[in-house]
Amino acid sequence: MTSCTTKRQRSAVATSDAAMPAASSLSPWASILPGDLLRLIAGLVLEGDFLDYVRFRAVCNGWRSGTLCPRGRGVTDLRFHPRRWMMLTEGHGLYPGYGKLDGYVRFFNLYTGTFVRVKLPLFRNHCALDSVDGLLLLQRDEDTVICVLHPFTGDIVELPPLSTLLTQLDGDRNEEPECEKWFFIRYNICASVSCNAGITSVMLASHYQSRVAFATSQDRHWTVTSWKITPCRIR
Repeated sequence: MTSCTTKRQRSAVATSDAAMPAASSLSPWASILPGDLLRLIAGLVLEGDFLDYVRFRAVCNGWRSGTLCPRGRGVTDLRFHPRRWMMLTEGHGLYPGYGKLDGYVRFFNLYTGTFVRVKLPLFRNHCALDSVDGLLLLQRDEDTVICVLHPFTGDIVELPPLSTLLTQLDGDRNEEPECEKWFFIRYNICASVSCNAGITSVMLASHYQSRVAFATSQDRHWTVTSWKITPCRIR
């Protein structure tokens, strides 16, 4: 009985396998979505979260080729900004770029509570000034060039050196030592980033400077506004 039962089971499996078409002849449903529907779904996914869009494109070659690649557009195209993501320090004195972290930085999604680790060796010779829409505003150590970095695509847009602001401080601050000038420029800084027609514009506001500086990716220096801003105080 056991031998007969085993034979019948093998026969059933063989019949079932024979009835199934070869794997190479199957058309996965993922590959037959119309292009316009595919792009519509991709757009809705992108509105939710940038990394979900990356995962969506990774499903198959058809989805990847039928949707726009964010690499190379991560900064200049507003749709691909990693909103809702913020960078976290590791604690215990382990700041981004610390040797023990091996170039990795943690990011936290404010909506989903998701953590991801991204390798960003750029922090070895850059420091972070601010984060806008998930983009990181960095200053390069060697020449003070300002960089806007997309942490997930690696796209970078460079702006003029921050040192071009040193001679534009108000009044007596021009006579102060350079280290104190840097304090007034960089301390408690707040940034805004906008992109239009492939040009990235950044505005910087410093609590101590009481003015706004702005520059674009096509400029050679930062420009300080003639008007002052009123410092905001929390009571």
